[in-house]
Amino acid sequence: MGRNTTPKQDYLLLIGFSAAVFAAPFILTPVGAGYPDLLQKFAIFGIFALGFNILFGLTGYLSFGHAAFLGVGSYAAVWTFKLFSMNPILALIVATVIGGAFSVIIGFISLRRSGIYFSILTLALAQMSYNMAYSVLTPITNGETGLQLAQSDPRILDAALGRDYGAVLPSSDLFGIHMNGYPGYYFCAVIFIACFFLSMRIFRSPFGMMLRAVKSNQNRMSYTGLNVRPYTLAAFVISGMFAGLAGGLLAVTDPLAGAERMQWTASGEVVLMTILGGAGTLLGPVIGAGVIKYFENIFSAFNEGVLMQVFDFLPAFLQHAMVSVSSLFVGEGWHLTLGALFMVIVIFLPGGLMEGFNRLRTLGSRVLRRHVDDPEVPDPVERAPGPAE
Repeated sequence: MGRNTTPKQDYLLLIGFSAAVFAAPFILTPVGAGYPDLLQKFAIFGIFALGFNILFGLTGYLSFGHAAFLGVGSYAAVWTFKLFSMNPILALIVATVIGGAFSVIIGFISLRRSGIYFSILTLALAQMSYNMAYSVLTPITNGETGLQLAQSDPRILDAALGRDYGAVLPSSDLFGIHMNGYPGYYFCAVIFIACFFLSMRIFRSPFGMMLRAVKSNQNRMSYTGLNVRPYTLAAFVISGMFAGLAGGLLAVTDPLAGAERMQWTASGEVVLMTILGGAGTLLGPVIGAGVIKYFENIFSAFNEGVLMQVFDFLPAFLQHAMVSVSSLFVGEGWHLTLGALFMVIVIFLPGGLMEGFNRLRTLGSRVLRRHVDDPEVPDPVERAPGPAE
């Protein structure tokens, strides 16, 4: 979608996006992506990418430490389950607030620099957070084992309301509806749509225009006497709150929090999602998150047995050769496929998959316009009269 869009176009985009999200279990079933666990990941990491896009796509500040906010949100949600209640709404509120508060601290330090120095600072601070969660803060994070629920947890609010889980380990539920399977997906889907709407409003607002101005020429804005740091810090905090919310949703669908969610590889993953789909666009990060999670869950499940069935129509010697080559790009080697796709996109479509869609749309419009504007071709049977006629 272009920047100069009308409110009507925005509402149509929101309606179409909402319809696609709610119909995703039916739309994605033919390609093997209609089961709830994968759909939940699509929604959760779509929220994560939407938040990152507010920072990177609008301001141009590339953070390599956003996984720290994802992990902090997960820890905050699990502690909320342990201390207060298994209600996911309370856990998500706490996760979002804690993620935002932590991003204020990280942003205040790292935004003293820009460019590559900002990126290095965020990476260093995120790795410090990971190491502290893994080894130093073990009373809070439970170290490498991860923070988990236990039957002995107090759950003060649930106890006050007379809820007794007995000998069964509890799971998050919203007024009796457990947050697993398709109910868990549709709970994530509603929040996903709300985050998309909020991202759209930020993109179209004067605040979003100011962030784009920071990306285009920050020095020029500084020369005019405008202090851009409050705007960049606000974008960083909003982005961190989105990440904290996504981390809370991970804990809602699977009440476990581990330090591995804070690793630099998770931060790099959201960067890939945003660039692959199209940084600075509304739908791009969502598409990028879906593509990467699909590759991770579908292509990583391929093994030599599946590949032997795929190439069963070939002669034996050629079948084994194709399986040997293909196995390098699936299963544990699915990252090679992702890397090859990413290189192709960056080289030929610097604007991501959204640039490719826009090119196809423009090409289709040109072909249609040319077909409409061209004069009708005369009937080949008719001919112009000769001079003697």
